[in-house]
Amino acid sequence: MTTVYDVTPKEFISAIKEELKKDDNIKPPEWASFVKTGTHKEKAPIQEDWWFTRAASVLRKVYVNGPIGIERLSAEYGGAKDRGSKPNKAVKGSRSIIRHIFTQLQNAGLLEAKRGKGRVITSKGQSFLDNTARDVMLKLAEEDERLKKYF
Repeated sequence: MTTVYDVTPKEFISAIKEELKKDDNIKPPEWASFVKTGTHKEKAPIQEDWWFTRAASVLRKVYVNGPIGIERLSAEYGGAKDRGSKPNKAVKGSRSIIRHIFTQLQNAGLLEAKRGKGRVITSKGQSFLDNTARDVMLKLAEEDERLKKYF
């Protein structure tokens, strides 16, 4: 049984991103094209589908670290704020983006809220992620001869 832990995050997140694009519940809001992802950023993301990439990343982080809340996730998506001649300071990422993504993933049935503990992955979400991880592993096995013996 292939799980999320068996696949590299880069390939896995890009595969989940493509699957989330097909879901009608996951779509970027109107303001997503010009919003910054945190106070430590100077500009908005350049990629056209950055919303789906962030949603896939959030879904993976909830699977791996769940139950997890908005505050902890915003700290993970934060960075160093350039304060001029003063030393850089760690700041959190945008909590509004994470809140909206949580709402969309809950409407899709992939996440659920645990009162006081944050969000956890549902059985449908776990099945979705594990099946996608298997698809990614099969794709990687086609490219690499050493992995073919496992499938």
